[in-house]
Amino acid sequence: MQIHVAGRLQHTEEYYFSKKLREIDQLNQNGEKVINLGIGSPDLPPHPSVIQTLSEYAEQPNTHGYQNYRGIPALRQAIGDWYSRYYGVSLDPAKEILPLIGSKEGIVHVCMTYLQAGDEALIPNPGYPTYASAVRLSEATAIPYTLDAGRNWLPDLDALAKLDLSRVKLMWLNYPHMPTGAAAPASFFGELVAFAKQHQILLCHDNPYSFILNEQPQSILAIDGALEVAIELNSLSKSGNMAGWRVGMLAAAEQRINEIVRFKSNMDSGMFLPVQLAAAKALSLGPDWYASLNETYRNRRKKVYQLLDGLGCVYNRDQVGLFVWAHIPGGYADGYALSDEILQKARVFITPGGIFGSGGDAYIRVSLCATEETFDTAINRITKAAVALH
Repeated sequence: MQIHVAGRLQHTEEYYFSKKLREIDQLNQNGEKVINLGIGSPDLPPHPSVIQTLSEYAEQPNTHGYQNYRGIPALRQAIGDWYSRYYGVSLDPAKEILPLIGSKEGIVHVCMTYLQAGDEALIPNPGYPTYASAVRLSEATAIPYTLDAGRNWLPDLDALAKLDLSRVKLMWLNYPHMPTGAAAPASFFGELVAFAKQHQILLCHDNPYSFILNEQPQSILAIDGALEVAIELNSLSKSGNMAGWRVGMLAAAEQRINEIVRFKSNMDSGMFLPVQLAAAKALSLGPDWYASLNETYRNRRKKVYQLLDGLGCVYNRDQVGLFVWAHIPGGYADGYALSDEILQKARVFITPGGIFGSGGDAYIRVSLCATEETFDTAINRITKAAVALH
């Protein structure tokens, strides 16, 4: 008997990193010891107090049951305080905040809540691949909007306004932008809110990188009237070194929270209570935590610049976030060709920009989630292999 996958999956492939990690794992099993500079999975631990909080509550006998779909009040309050302290945004913890089991799940929650066949959603090119796949799973149509270095990777709203937007319900955006590291000025967030109001589009701002090598964390919700047309996803994966803990959040108007809970409550049974309490602890950390984190990443970024210089790549030193985005040198068809050559000759994996859309074809992306010693080893390997020195 042959059972076919659902039509919604016919154009949804396995996530690129899932396939690539299998290839790297096979090389490692053969003794190759590949250095993986591709994925933005923080290699540093959370603050000790966060781990201590998890441990203390996990040892208690009454903390292991199902939890409320909306999260415990203490976590929602901690999220609200965090938004007020660092973003200058006032949110009602009881009505305008929804904890998530990772913000990646939140992207799917949003698309499944609002999109269906016949609808359209604007997605960035280049951009996080999950936006496209989540839109596709909802059976809506993804409409890519072009980002390029000439506009500092900001969308051309005037050009978008000239399109037929009658079927567009959502617009996905992400600043600081992944993969390019571009930051959006507050004035541009204001333009986005005005654009959304004019065209009756729900802005979906994905904001997990705002604390990494970024002097001024920003939220689109700080713009007057933004709650009318915008929701924001955020995460502790990068800012708290808690990627595997799967702690995210969604901030929106009460009506939007209630609508999204209608979908989410059918998909999970709440977040583990000790994780919620530990997340609340992480959100209470002061500026010293972020300063220390960024000092580490700043030193690592210097090593990445050295690596990219050796490859002959060109990059913007003003970019922020957990990666460095760089234009490949001449002589390569695209970032895939350069990435494959580095992997084959030097056993170092660097992400090809094309996985983020055609707008990234001429780029590669290097993660900062490795030690300085690891970067030194990668630089030595690439230099000895004479990769891309022509």
